Amino acid sequence: MTLTPLLNIQVITLFPEMFPGTLAHSLAGKSLNKGIWNLTTLNPRDDAVDNHKTTDDIIYGGGPGMVLKPDIIHKTIQRAQQRQNGHLIYLSPRGKRLTQDKVKSLSKLNSLTLLCGRYEGVDQRVIDFHGIEEVSIGDYILSGGEVAAQVLIDACVRLLPGVMGDENSAHEESFSNDLLEYPQYTRPEVWNGLNVPPVLLSGHHEKIKKWRKEQSISLTRERRPDLYNKYINKK
Repeated sequence: MTLTPLLNIQVITLFPEMFPGTLAHSLAGKSLNKGIWNLTTLNPRDDAVDNHKTTDDIIYGGGPGMVLKPDIIHKTIQRAQQRQNGHLIYLSPRGKRLTQDKVKSLSKLNSLTLLCGRYEGVDQRVIDFHGIEEVSIGDYILSGGEVAAQVLIDACVRLLPGVMGDENSAHEESFSNDLLEYPQYTRPEVWNGLNVPPVLLSGHHEKIKKWRKEQSISLTRERRPDLYNKYINKK
């Protein structure tokens, strides 16, 4: 029986060979093979008209580097949207920060089209023309949007029904309730003189639950005061 993918993802990239990359492994890879989600790449070079397949040009106003041409990127976006009219996202360090809440909302969509920048980015006019949402995975610069796209895809895919073996796992991870995840332990019980916290060996589920909640709150307050304040304000 052939599954209808829950999420169709198209990636516009000058380096299609980078995909599926890490997404071919573990949960993302298994669910891709099962047809729970679908991945397609589109190369702007296929829409270039000159012999050199040029997709970039010099920057107006001066400055180092090159910018991806609006006419070429526009053609690729049109080609993508004719295949699957997905929500358009441009992976950019100046975009809104990707959060778990954002991931949850994106994972509920049927189709995403991700635009990966290179060089000094994409001509602003094509972003404005298509009303593309800009999303950032963090306050740092990468060589291109491909790695960022894989981060976004992985985060979305693991929330799809049938991807994670234990459906409760996603609810207990960091950021699922604005708290960082509690510490985890496995055997051996004693390692290098360090013991597993006794409460985790007690078999008392309510005490374990209470301990984990306290650990999550403490870690969040110490490491992510922004999340801690968000958690407190929701109470």
